[in-house]
Amino acid sequence: MRKSIAVYVAAFALGAIGSAHAADLAVPPAPFAERFNWTGCYGGMHLGGAFATKNITDPVQLVQDNAGPGGTVGVTTVNPGPNGAVVGGQIGCDYQFASSAFVIGVEGSASGSTMKANKTVGLPVSIPDTALVQANTDFLTSVTARVAYAFDNVLLYGKGGVAMAGDKYEVSGSIGGVPFDFRGLDNRIGWTVGAGVDWAFARHWSANFEYDYYGFGRGNVNMLDPLTGTQGLVSVSQTVQVVKVGLNFHMWGAGW
Repeated sequence: MRKSIAVYVAAFALGAIGSAHAADLAVPPAPFAERFNWTGCYGGMHLGGAFATKNITDPVQLVQDNAGPGGTVGVTTVNPGPNGAVVGGQIGCDYQFASSAFVIGVEGSASGSTMKANKTVGLPVSIPDTALVQANTDFLTSVTARVAYAFDNVLLYGKGGVAMAGDKYEVSGSIGGVPFDFRGLDNRIGWTVGAGVDWAFARHWSANFEYDYYGFGRGNVNMLDPLTGTQGLVSVSQTVQVVKVGLNFHMWGAGW
């Protein structure tokens, strides 16, 4: 009888010790990882490269009508291809639908530009005289709507809206020994579409990569020669393409 009680007590003690060790070795459950929320506003800067396609018609006729012997020689189109850097900033706000990965937003962007190019064109009624046609794009601005899909802290988005380009044009040279220097400014309203990816790498910071296409149609630019006071029109059509990277600080809500 005493032996049976001793065996029972020993078994009970071993069971209690085993239970205590099991409790010590139990792994606590992992804390819930909150998903990134894109709802909020942001501001930041961007840097990139850009190139434009410009068709300028008819700089030859402009020169000959105002400074040369005159005469219609047919339509002449010059195609300088300005390219350069863009640098600027953007501000915007996003809203992520509750319990959803869909995000909508609005963004305003402004970029200074170094895009420029020039091309020489002959003056058929005054050979061998030529005109130097120069085209610069000084700035690009846009206001766009954004539609996006969030993979936690990675956002894939498309955008579209209204845009404006600030351009300068110059046609200079001499004809029959008489110098000319026609200059014109153009602030052109157009449209833009783009797409990109935004990566939130810290609580309130994200970096993005983006491509944008701008269309500005065709319009007339008034060219004035300050040397003689004469003026005339050239017709310009243009598109611009931009690839850029950006850095944004998210305020009032975005973060883990």
